[in-house]
Amino acid sequence: MADFKILTDSCGDLSPALITQLELDVFPMFFHLGGKDYQNYPDDRELSNRVFYDTLRDGQVATTVAVNPAQWSDLARPHLEAGKDILILAFSSGLSTTYQSACLAAEELREAFPDRSIEVVDSLCASMGEGLFCYHVARKRQSGATLEETKEYALSIRLQLCHWFTVDDLYFLKRGGRVSSTAALVGTMLQIKPVLHVDDEGHLIPVTKVRGRKAALNQLVKEMEATATDPENQTVFISHGDCIEDAQYVKKLIQEKLGTRNIILNPIGPVIGAHSGPGTVALFFLGSKR
Repeated sequence: MADFKILTDSCGDLSPALITQLELDVFPMFFHLGGKDYQNYPDDRELSNRVFYDTLRDGQVATTVAVNPAQWSDLARPHLEAGKDILILAFSSGLSTTYQSACLAAEELREAFPDRSIEVVDSLCASMGEGLFCYHVARKRQSGATLEETKEYALSIRLQLCHWFTVDDLYFLKRGGRVSSTAALVGTMLQIKPVLHVDDEGHLIPVTKVRGRKAALNQLVKEMEATATDPENQTVFISHGDCIEDAQYVKKLIQEKLGTRNIILNPIGPVIGAHSGPGTVALFFLGSKR
């Protein structure tokens, strides 16, 4: 087995079982809700996803907190002291300072551990898109690839990691500056649902609008039909903001239309969910382009 460790952050929304299977070490990022600070542990030990989304539905606002370099260093240091090299896969620099903080931590750690290799990759991914990126990179490591080979593989696939999603409540996109107050009001009245993706720079970009929830979910699958590479045989991730039935609808549609066999569902955690809100459904797969 290659003697290096892959570290990532909890924005990847991976389940504890997958984290264990992939041998990842995950930093639990921070969020603030109802006058309290929490860490977004993948096992929901501090606050369950159901309670989190119910609290948002009740009108409370969640905010997120940037990761600082010291927190990345604290995660990496025990592995370096044990003689392992490090590869950090970080949340998109187009949406957060998480990657920049990881780079600063790596600079300091290289001085403290000059005999160790410490590499950082900007995933340019979000939510289970980042999780799927980590999934493929971790499997490359488990195949016996070196740190350098694994990093090169990560860089080679990240712009093939397609992110398509829709939200049910335009308020959260309005609060994040993605849509105007007028567009949010009119869209809500007319049941207009945006379909968005993450672009090559790791930014969240609205692409199209459809009328009605079912049409928005169908559009996610249409986008996958247009660009997915070997859809029958690849692993696909679907994440959701406490709306498992809608995620299962998208899964069934993909199975029927594209024959994909391995589809993994998981909730969107609070760090991403604070910005996307309840009712978000997101689809992630490998494609010819984003």
